[in-house]
Amino acid sequence: MTAFARNQWYVAAYGREVGRELLARTILNEPIAFYRTEPNSDEPTGTVVALADRCVHRRYPLSASRLDGDNVVCGYHGFTYDTSGTCVFVPGQKRVPRTARVASYPVVEQDSLVWVWIGDPALADPAAIPRAPWLADPGWTTVGGMEPIDAGYGLLVDNLMDLSHETYLHGGYIGTPEVAETPITTEVDEGAGIVRVSRHMDDAECPPFYARSTGIEGRITRWQDIEYHAPCLYLLHSRIAPAGVLPEADGSDPNAFHVEITYAITPSTDQTVYDFWAVSRDFAQDDDEVTTFLHDFNRTVVRQDVDALNLLQKALDTEREGYQELSINIDTGGLAARRILARLAAEGEQRTGEQRTTTPPATVAAP
Repeated sequence: MTAFARNQWYVAAYGREVGRELLARTILNEPIAFYRTEPNSDEPTGTVVALADRCVHRRYPLSASRLDGDNVVCGYHGFTYDTSGTCVFVPGQKRVPRTARVASYPVVEQDSLVWVWIGDPALADPAAIPRAPWLADPGWTTVGGMEPIDAGYGLLVDNLMDLSHETYLHGGYIGTPEVAETPITTEVDEGAGIVRVSRHMDDAECPPFYARSTGIEGRITRWQDIEYHAPCLYLLHSRIAPAGVLPEADGSDPNAFHVEITYAITPSTDQTVYDFWAVSRDFAQDDDEVTTFLHDFNRTVVRQDVDALNLLQKALDTEREGYQELSINIDTGGLAARRILARLAAEGEQRTGEQRTTTPPATVAAP
């Protein structure tokens, strides 16, 4: 089984996906049912609830059940759970067994994303969630979606940390020769779990993704600045301007177009991953044609990654044991991300082991 970093926040859904219908997602091999409570004066949109997606009685999926107010009623035998996961009703008897409860997961809705904490609830600090404020900022226009991938979580991290593959996998969409030809700079903050990879192209071909959305003709200045917050959030700060247009002395660049590309990389199972993607822009904000183009075009790019990673996973599954992997300079950021993820997973395993040795086993009460 894959070692995941458990005491961390992961994106489970876009806020718009969670409503008064139960939503099933599997995060780090744990099936979870999400829903939104009924609106009230304090919470006009309701709050998001995350419960383990298995009834304690016969393990029926709660996501295939129904809501009664803010309670979940199991669709098999009617066991009913409140928002804390406590069972408040069982059929055929008045007394509810003391152990009749399901896990409830800490949830935070921030920047249009629903974050869930899979590890020790006592360690769930909302302040530790990295930000992507443009996703909910009216000063930006955002399109996005989610694609499941039948490949290991680490393969998607590798893919996004090395954008030189744009030249070959995404040629004719976002890739040009300069992406692969331009050297990168890499900065690693081991303590904070952040990896930064930058590629600045001051005279590059303009790919269709930007030519058709910005209207730029000819060559461009194109900057790609990656900021990966392990384990889940990947930010690509993209700057595009006509070739020769550089930032002002104070760092401002009023003549440039800015695109924030956001990925939330959430492990589902050992060999499946949720690929949440969003493209935010600060130009042509009311242009519906640009919005539709960026959504459809970027989804095509994401699907190219999905197909490639699905194929790569199948190849790795049949690879001989002990094969040697070759890494080069362009892999510096990805290797740093691997190192940080391994450390976070090991720290989570150590804490889980400590809990096993100090927490007495639960007893089952008779009804």
